[in-house]
Amino acid sequence: MTAPPSEPAWLDELVTETVPLPGGDLELLQPRESAELPDECQVEWAPMVPYWSVLWRSGLALARELSSRPLDGLSVVELGCGLGVPSLVARRAGASVLATDAWPEALELLAENAGRNGLEIETAEVDWATPDKLVARGPFDLVLAADVLYERQSVARLLGLLPRLAPEAIVADPGRPAADAFLAEARRRWRIETHTRGVVRIHALAFG
Repeated sequence: MTAPPSEPAWLDELVTETVPLPGGDLELLQPRESAELPDECQVEWAPMVPYWSVLWRSGLALARELSSRPLDGLSVVELGCGLGVPSLVARRAGASVLATDAWPEALELLAENAGRNGLEIETAEVDWATPDKLVARGPFDLVLAADVLYERQSVARLLGLLPRLAPEAIVADPGRPAADAFLAEARRRWRIETHTRGVVRIHALAFG
């Protein structure tokens, strides 16, 4: 008999994190190793754990941004959701939410965390290089993305994908290396409004 595959070491132990937000706290399970690495360093910092498992300040800033927006009845998709705090906040506000990530482990933990908070969120594994199945599920009312501009190759894919999904998007970024290239091209194509929450820039994009 073949032994079942062992889980990654970072899943051996999960801890509960309380995330204070304007609409009420969220209780999140998070790998202990990731919880011990708060996102308080320079943007060049690269943790030795999966990126999706870190509670990024951009995700928190985007979640707080959503707390002041009317979302009830909207259809929302989050790209590169990771722990999915913006998705949880949007769902709590009455939106129907599809949370997507390339990592199935992220989606499994998000589903667990949604249940712990009395929420139900649909998830889908998505690779931006092959997004047609995701596009076919739209159009959505709003796209969310937090801290997704790590690499230059992400720029063209994100620029091509966003307007295929919804008429509007909100992108939160702390100044990652690829963010300037993304914004320069995005401003050539669409209307963008930007403001800051701490060190995080919140970009509201309107397509059309």
